[in-house]
Amino acid sequence: MPVIVGTPVVMPIVEWDEFVGRFAPIESVQVRARVSGYLATTDFIEGQLVKAGEIIAVIDQRPFLSEVAKSNADLTSAEAQLSQARAAVAQTEAESKRAVVQRDLAKKQLDRNALLIKENATSQQDFEIVEAQFEQSEAEITVAKSRVDSAKATVEAAEATVKIAQANLDLAKLNLQYTEVRAPINGRISSRLVTEGNLITGGANDATLLTTIISMDPIHCYFDADEQTYLKYLKLSREGKRKSSREVRNPVYVALANEHDGFPHEGQMDFVETQLDDETGTIRGRAILSNANFELTPGLFARLRLPGGPRHEAILVPDKAIGTDQAEKFVLTVDKDDRIVRKLVTLGPISHGLRIVRSGLTGTERVVLAGQQRARPGTQVAVTVEEITPVEEALPDDYEPVPPEKWLTPKRLPASNVKIESPVESPVESPVESPVELPVEPSRLPVSQQTGVKE
Repeated sequence: MPVIVGTPVVMPIVEWDEFVGRFAPIESVQVRARVSGYLATTDFIEGQLVKAGEIIAVIDQRPFLSEVAKSNADLTSAEAQLSQARAAVAQTEAESKRAVVQRDLAKKQLDRNALLIKENATSQQDFEIVEAQFEQSEAEITVAKSRVDSAKATVEAAEATVKIAQANLDLAKLNLQYTEVRAPINGRISSRLVTEGNLITGGANDATLLTTIISMDPIHCYFDADEQTYLKYLKLSREGKRKSSREVRNPVYVALANEHDGFPHEGQMDFVETQLDDETGTIRGRAILSNANFELTPGLFARLRLPGGPRHEAILVPDKAIGTDQAEKFVLTVDKDDRIVRKLVTLGPISHGLRIVRSGLTGTERVVLAGQQRARPGTQVAVTVEEITPVEEALPDDYEPVPPEKWLTPKRLPASNVKIESPVESPVESPVESPVELPVEPSRLPVSQQTGVKE
């Protein structure tokens, strides 16, 4: 019987495990107002990219402008009262000094009259009058000190009133600033969910959702691995053959649903979940990819490949050489006497267009590639040799963990609509601009919401 045989390909490869992943944004923000009022304008184009800090909506500012003016007036009044209280302190302190001077004078007169009365040079009545004057001056000092303490307490109260008025003014200015709803992150903005003229609710509870913004670059790709794959990675990590993605950033390659010629998008692992899901028995992994051209859209499905083991010598044969006998896989080989020999094999995935044979072959056999239907074990055959040629693989045959200098690490900066004030110096430079300064022009509001202002 004529058969075509070929020698298996033995070459170093990396086996890449394939998973189904789905893209998700790194940052996603629901844009809500922090104060209530009528929505005056929405200053964005739906579906376009926005930058952090850009004004995307404005709430009617007139009530807040009035509140700022009132708070300004309250602060001015409190500062005037503080000035009066400080002047009263100066006055009472002067009166206290005058009382001390009068007391010292009365003391000298009392001492002088005490000497005179011993020599009978003055009357007892005059001495008692001088003594009463001294005691009166002592009492006046006590009264003056009480007035000083009272005036200082008034100053403290006035200072507290000024601080309260200043805090109210700062709060009024902050609320005025909140009337300008700004984009908290860079990203793509969704559709407007509320149109101009509607009364919206601000604050933390039940605030009106205006729109959403998601970041685009870089982007995450989530996937789930089964328990057996997870245990395999644990074993390889313990044996030192493949480092865990928790310890290093292993490379990943991703292809979209319409990309069948390879995996053109390169990324890296950046997170593995801490536990397996109780319901599915899978563990979630996450890769991060650069998305400078915004081609990768959140929500898209993708095929993701992750190195499933170290680089090793593999035996490869064409799939057409594999036979199936119920649950067993086998290949037919030709010995040195040109007789058919049946060998059971354990198979792996496809690589370089050929099937990986994990066990059962040494790589030196002559494997039957065609004519298996008529060939039976032990029969003699006429051999025609054909070379088995691997095809070029889209993924590399070796890999190294991504070095730290090439890690894709998103910068975690404070949101642009939040200002963090702390006495401790932060290593992260906040991009937040200073609060809005008054006055704010009311003319930026629509004509229908202004009073006596022409467009």
